[in-house]
Amino acid sequence: MRRGAVCEIAPMPTDPSRRSGESRSSSQGASEAPEPSEPEAFDRLLGILDYPMFIVTARDREERAGCLVGFASQASIRPARFLACLSEKNHTYRVAQRSRRLAVHLVPARAEALAELFGGQTGDRVDKFAACAWHDGPHGLPILDECENWFVGTVAERLPLGDHVGFLLEPDHVHHGTAEGQFTFHRARRIDAGHEA
Repeated sequence: MRRGAVCEIAPMPTDPSRRSGESRSSSQGASEAPEPSEPEAFDRLLGILDYPMFIVTARDREERAGCLVGFASQASIRPARFLACLSEKNHTYRVAQRSRRLAVHLVPARAEALAELFGGQTGDRVDKFAACAWHDGPHGLPILDECENWFVGTVAERLPLGDHVGFLLEPDHVHHGTAEGQFTFHRARRIDAGHEA
């Protein structure tokens, strides 16, 4: 068990029919598949989950950036806080590091092409905003027209979280459009990422 872990994943139970000195017949196979490591087992466990994806946009002077984000959640009710996590390898992360505020868009289920654009391309090589409809929102942040539900938040804190950095946001502008289904993680898994996570 690793230091600081709350619990460890127990090994799979062995076949009760097997005893010391016994072996399976050849029809059952000569060897068992190795048990997954703890990180692999954790990945499999979380792979069961399905949760909404977001698009985070940032702006620093005339440089705009945006990416598809899965690691994001409301972090407090009062005061309202939201945590959006960006990969350190991401172009959007570098722009967000210089931004006082970020815009977080709820991605509607019908916006698969938009999700593929912001999840499958990198701003290091492609101007994503030239390929979609958007407008200047509060504080000059780019707001995606296809996403009716979004908010802008001030960055209260930046938290190193391994290979991602968490941006703790204080919402100051909220736009609520129609209630509709969200583009989710299981659909996003089919997108070839513009950058490694």
